[in-house]
Amino acid sequence: MYVLAVLAAIILTTRLWEARGGRRELVYEVALVGFPAGLLGGRLYFLATSWNEVPRHWWGPLAIWQGGLGIWGGIACGLLGGLWVLRRRGADIPAFMDAAAPGLLVAQAIGRVGNWFNQELFGGPTSLPWGLRISPEHRPDGYLQYTTFHPTFLYELIWNLLLAAVLIWLWRRRTVRAPGIFALYVAGYSLARVGEELLRIDPAHHVLGMRLNFWVASLLCLAALAWFARIQWGWRRAPRAAALLAGAVVLSTTGCGGGAARRDQPAAPTAATVAPVQSASFWASTSNTVLPSPPAAHTRPSSSSA
Repeated sequence: MYVLAVLAAIILTTRLWEARGGRRELVYEVALVGFPAGLLGGRLYFLATSWNEVPRHWWGPLAIWQGGLGIWGGIACGLLGGLWVLRRRGADIPAFMDAAAPGLLVAQAIGRVGNWFNQELFGGPTSLPWGLRISPEHRPDGYLQYTTFHPTFLYELIWNLLLAAVLIWLWRRRTVRAPGIFALYVAGYSLARVGEELLRIDPAHHVLGMRLNFWVASLLCLAALAWFARIQWGWRRAPRAAALLAGAVVLSTTGCGGGAARRDQPAAPTAATVAPVQSASFWASTSNTVLPSPPAAHTRPSSSSA
C-alpha cells in the first residue's frame, strides 16, 4: 500500500506542479527525501505516544515491520524533509506546498485500505448497512459480543478523496493565496480526525478523558484555520476570520459526541487503555447488511497507530 500511495502522490503532485510551470524532477527529489523522513517521523511519533505497544526486545523501536506509524509524525517530518529540498533548490515553497496537498490526501486515503485487511482502527458497534464484520480475535476487550463495527478508516478514506477534489478545484480557481491550500489540507484532515477519534475504540492513551489524538487533531485544526486566515487576510483581520472559521467547525461537529448521547451507548470496557465510544448518534440501526469481512486468517501486523 505504501508504494501505491507514494506513486499516487507523486503523479498527482507532478501534474499540478507542471501545470504551474514547475519541473517534475523537483517532485521526485522531494519524494526521495520526504518519504523516508515521513517513515522516520511516523515511527518516532508512535514510540512517543504508544510506547507500551513496542515489542519488548532491543530491536523493538526499529521493528517497523510489526506496525506502528503515527500520521502526525509522518506528516511533520516528511514536510521538513521536503522543505529542506525546496529551500536548497530555490523553489517557490508556498506554491509547491499547495500543489502537493491534494496528492498527500490521496496517498493517505490509499494507505487506509490496509486497515481493512488488518481489521484495525475501527469504531464502535453498529448495524448500519456499511458496518464492517470484525473477527472475534480482532475485537477489543468488552466488545466480543458485537460482530459489526463502524469502518472509521473508510470514513476517513472517503473524506480524504472528497477534500482532495475540493482542494484541486480551489487550486485551479487561483483564488486562494499560497500556501492557503496546504493550510486547508491540514485543517480539513484534522477536522475529520476529530470525528474519527470520537468513534474509535482501539487502545489509546487518554488526556482529560479523551483520546490523545483527539486533542492533537483539535489543536492542529484550529492552528491551521488561524494560519489560513493569516495567509488570506493578514494579521489585522486574521483573528476575527479565524474565530468565524473555528466557530463553523465547532457547529459542524456538534453532533459528533455529547454527554446526552453517551448515555445511550452500550457499556464501555473497563480496561483503561480501551477508548470509550464517544458518539452514539451514529449507532442507529437501519439494516443488518454489512460490508464483507476481510480474510479471517490474516496475520499481517498492524500498519499504523494513527
